[in-house]
Amino acid sequence: MRSGDRSLILELWSLIWNQGLVGPMINSLVFLYTAFFDNFGLSIIVFTIVARGAMIPLTMKQSRQMKRMNALQPKMKAIQAKYPDDKQRQSQETMKLYRTEGVNPIGCLGPMVLQMPIFFGLFWALRKTLPSTPERLTDLSHTLYSWLPQVHQAVPLDSTFIGFDLAKTSAENPIPFLLPILVGGSMWVMQKMSSSVASSPQQESTQRMMLWMFPIMFGFFTLSFEAGLALYWIVSNVIGIVVQGFITGWGPITSLASLRRISGPAESQNQSPATTQAAPVEEVVTDDNDRKDGEDARRGNRARSKRARRRALGSRNRRR
Repeated sequence: MRSGDRSLILELWSLIWNQGLVGPMINSLVFLYTAFFDNFGLSIIVFTIVARGAMIPLTMKQSRQMKRMNALQPKMKAIQAKYPDDKQRQSQETMKLYRTEGVNPIGCLGPMVLQMPIFFGLFWALRKTLPSTPERLTDLSHTLYSWLPQVHQAVPLDSTFIGFDLAKTSAENPIPFLLPILVGGSMWVMQKMSSSVASSPQQESTQRMMLWMFPIMFGFFTLSFEAGLALYWIVSNVIGIVVQGFITGWGPITSLASLRRISGPAESQNQSPATTQAAPVEEVVTDDNDRKDGEDARRGNRARSKRARRRALGSRNRRR
């Protein structure tokens, strides 16, 4: 590829990125800021709700694909049992099963793949919307649309929200670890809600690793991200949890909530075997004692009957 073609492609990509994604995000955030009481935190929350609402059809499609893939797990395990030493044949039969059932495993990644450009676009949009220098403030004025006069009047924006400065990183805010914990925790619950049933021990191990790796990684990255970006990710995860719960059910959350309630009965169950085992022992001992008492009573009755017969014979002999 010639250098001229390469530069043309880079210019085209820059135009698409700035004018097609980052620019609309900046103007949307500033417009929502003016519409919601000059509160930039509410602006990000409403922007997130609108963005996730636009992805609901894709999220529903993803959830249906996940349910159908979970329903295919018995058939996939049967394929693995039928061809245990032939991985290539397993893959061929699995793909054939997907085609027969109309399942697209790649379609399950749609919302996550679509969110990544939004995430990175919002990353740069926040930095340009909340400029820290006069030069960046001038760049922001050039980015705002001229046919939206209210967005020009709103600049510069107030970046404070419930005690946090959304223009600063999470580490620079008063409670530095709060937002990373909320980001990681909400992402963990979101992944738990949308995880599929593992078809093999290897897949189960991979899912378990991913379940913990991504929340920890994003929670760590949040320390160096602007707090506004952390707010977006938290709200996005919460919306995803709610949508996933209404589509596929609240089983993972209810199972997590019931762990504490299960621990109480579990302790009583741990104690109950001792009592349940003691009771049969007492019953056995009691039965043995009853048998011994009964045998002693019968022996005594026999002895008394023998003595009575001897006395009767003796008295008859004396009379004779």
